[in-house]
Amino acid sequence: MEHTSSPIGEKIREIRETEELGRQAFCDLTGIPKQTLINVENGRNEPSFKVMRKITAVYPQYTMWLMNDQTIEEVGQISPDIEKARQSLKPTGTDTGSRGE
Repeated sequence: MEHTSSPIGEKIREIRETEELGRQAFCDLTGIPKQTLINVENGRNEPSFKVMRKITAVYPQYTMWLMNDQTIEEVGQISPDIEKARQSLKPTGTDTGSRGE
C-alpha cells in the first residue's frame, strides 16, 4: 500500500527542511524517535499530542501555523515560508546600514 503525506506530516517536513535539518538531527533536537518522524512525514501515522508538543517546544514560532494555518508575525508566530523569506533577506555586510564591524 502506498502512503501519501498527510497535511500535518507535510507541515512537519516543511519545518524540518526550512530549518535545514536532516531527519536524525531533527529527531535529536526534538526527542522524537526517527521512525516516528518517518511514519508521520510519509503519512503512515498522524502525530500524537506528545510529538506535536516536542516539535512546538523546540520551534514555538511555528505553533499557530502548524495547528491552524495562521501566522501573526507581530508576536513571532510564523510559517516556514516567512522564515525562508527572512533568511533570504539577511544582511550581507554590504547593506547601507552595515558598519563593517
